[in-house]
Amino acid sequence: MGSAGVPVVVGLDNGGTSNNATVLTVDGRFLVDGLLEIPSEVGAGPEAAIEALARALDGVLAHTGVPRELVRAVGLDTPGPASATGVISSRGSTNFAQPAWRGYDVRGALERRLGLPVVYANDGNAAALYAHHVHFGADAMARSSVSAIVGTGLGGGVVQSGRVVGGAAGMAGEFGHVHIPLDGLLEPGQPAPVCACGFTGDAESVASLTAIRRNLLPYWLSRYPEHPLAAEEPARAAKLLREHGERGDPLARQVFGQQARALGRLFTIAANFTDPHAYFVGGGVVEAAPEFRDWFLATVAAHTVLRDEQRAVATFALVPDRDMAGARGVAIAALEAVKGGTPA
Repeated sequence: MGSAGVPVVVGLDNGGTSNNATVLTVDGRFLVDGLLEIPSEVGAGPEAAIEALARALDGVLAHTGVPRELVRAVGLDTPGPASATGVISSRGSTNFAQPAWRGYDVRGALERRLGLPVVYANDGNAAALYAHHVHFGADAMARSSVSAIVGTGLGGGVVQSGRVVGGAAGMAGEFGHVHIPLDGLLEPGQPAPVCACGFTGDAESVASLTAIRRNLLPYWLSRYPEHPLAAEEPARAAKLLREHGERGDPLARQVFGQQARALGRLFTIAANFTDPHAYFVGGGVVEAAPEFRDWFLATVAAHTVLRDEQRAVATFALVPDRDMAGARGVAIAALEAVKGGTPA
C-alpha cells in the first residue's frame, strides 16, 4: 500500500479514549481510507499516552507499508485547552484531568520519543483545516473559513489563506467561549445558560452536549413533563435527544433549534471579524439523518446575519469525515510546515 519511496507525513489524532492515525504523501495523497484506532491511554498519564501515540505511528506505517525513514514530520492534535506549541493548560481539561498533565508539553515529549519533528494543533483547529481544504481544494490557499465543532463542548477554528490562525497563545478560534446575544434566543422565563468554564451566555453554554444536559433539556422538559426523556438519567437523556430530533419530536426540535440559532449568532460575530468565504458546522449534532442535518444547517445559515455582499460569496457546509478530520487536518498542517521549511 506504500507509495514507492515518496516521502510522507503522519497525522495523529489524540482523544480521550482512542488515537486515530493517517499518512499523507508530500504530493497530497492520503494512504488510509478510514479509521485506524488504538487506545489512547490518556487516563493512565502522560508517559503511557506518549507510548500509545508512538504505537499509533508504528501501526499506521505498518498498515500502509511506508518505511519510517520516509517520514518527514508528524502532526499531533489533542483536545484543548493547550498552547500553540502543545503545552496542556495548567487548568487541566476534561481529557487531561490528572495533575501530571497540567503544563505538560505533549508536543515536545512526543518529538523526543519519536526523534521526528512534531507539529501541533488542537483538535478543533485540525478539523477546521481539513474541512477548509476538502471544500476549497486547489483554491484552499486563497480562501478563508470559520468552523464550529459541536461536541461535549464547542470547538472550532479560523482558517485564513489556507492556514489555521493560532493566535499569540494558541487560543484563537475558541468559539465556545465567545459571548453571544441572548435576547430573543431564550424563551420567557428560561434561565440564562451557564458554561462549564463559568461564563454565562457564551456559545458553548447553548451549543454543546453539556449545554443540553445542564441548561437546555431541564428547561424544555419542564414544558413537556410527559416526554419520555423525563424518565431518563440526565446524561443519557441528552445523548438520546438527537434520535428524537431526527424523528421530528417537538421538544427535541426546540432544543436543537436554539442551538442552531446560537451558532448563527456566533457566525454573525465571526462575519464581522474575519468575513470568511465559508462557514462549517461539524460534530455529533450533524452526524444525523439527512433531513435533520439539512434542517439544522439551514437554521444556522438563516440566523447568520450577513450583508448582501457577504451573502453573495459565502457558503455554509458540513465538516466532512468527522472521525477522520482531526488526523487528516493535522497531517495537512504537518505537510504545510515541511513545505515551508519549518516542520517543528
